[in-house]
Amino acid sequence: MNLERVAILDFGSQYSQLIARRVRELRVYAELLPYDISASALAKDKPKAIILSGGPASLTAEESPVCEKEIFELGVPTLGICYGAQLMGKLLGGEVASSMAREYGQATLLVDKGDDLFQRLDKELVVWMSHGDKVSRLPPNFEVIAHTPNSPMAAMRNKARKLFGLQFHPEVVHTPKGKEILKNFLYQIAKCSPTWTMKSFLERSLEEMRQEVGEERVLCALSGGVDSSVLCLLLQKAVGERLVAVFVDNGLLRKNEGERVRETFESYYRLNLRCVDAGEQFLKKLRGVTDPEEKRRIIGNEFIKVFEEEAMRIKKVKYLAQGTLYPDVIESRSARGRPSATIKTHHNVGGLPQEMNLKLIGLSSPTGYSEESLTASSMKSGE
Repeated sequence: MNLERVAILDFGSQYSQLIARRVRELRVYAELLPYDISASALAKDKPKAIILSGGPASLTAEESPVCEKEIFELGVPTLGICYGAQLMGKLLGGEVASSMAREYGQATLLVDKGDDLFQRLDKELVVWMSHGDKVSRLPPNFEVIAHTPNSPMAAMRNKARKLFGLQFHPEVVHTPKGKEILKNFLYQIAKCSPTWTMKSFLERSLEEMRQEVGEERVLCALSGGVDSSVLCLLLQKAVGERLVAVFVDNGLLRKNEGERVRETFESYYRLNLRCVDAGEQFLKKLRGVTDPEEKRRIIGNEFIKVFEEEAMRIKKVKYLAQGTLYPDVIESRSARGRPSATIKTHHNVGGLPQEMNLKLIGLSSPTGYSEESLTASSMKSGE
């Protein structure tokens, strides 16, 4: 059976990954893709639906991220959210303007057309707004289907072409009926089937990892945290004894943390665990450094050095697996480096060196996060 896919074009919103999670919670598989993917490349995957995310940019500025207009000609049901709705409006012949008053927080949405997208929902809905611009003139053949006092065109559609735009964010919990709106889009408009499950996804991911790794051994960077621990145990299922877990004491750990990690994973999970005492190495590099971002960059560089050195000591090592919780990715940058505001750089995301001998291979998370949540990286070893 072919896997039905929803393509989410990421314009840099901190909510982009949350959209994917909501779609997957509705048992439809979703993938985050760069906003500048070509229409032809997108068409090859035959998505059942397309969602354009929000983003921090403004379409009233000289430069702003824009997708190909041809994407709207693919005949695929498409939903634009916030910036995505504004972009849809502008590319298809409408206009976008700065609002007299920026709208941030809860608002009351008044539904004008209660079919398709708002089917079986109340005429008044609480929604979450976060925008400074808005669609000021509809594109040809579009109509308003909902409004707020501050946004006369808070929801729009071209019913014949199955193109929809929402100024608010249905993916956040602050829009209580947002999941029902997404459900209507996926089930009623895009005709997606709720057949995707985490279990089948995990099984497929593990099989893909087995095929990718082959007979090679894998180093897994284990910190004892949820992110790396989950990845490590998944890899143990995938490659068994060919997994070598490496725990690095960088001198910055909590009291007795190293001992707890060693006991848990050596004694209980019976992993092939190597412990590296690199505290002096890290602290020497950090001495005198006060800027937090610079500290994270230094830690990221030293982190990679330790694992490259460890790989040289082990035969037949080609891969380094590193688990990263998606909130760390969101704070560091948007998925796949798309344009977003950096909250803070995490040392194992944006803090890694620009030039390193690594080639990423994907192992998607079964929790609804993207392939960058759990990654395995190819590296040369000193066999």
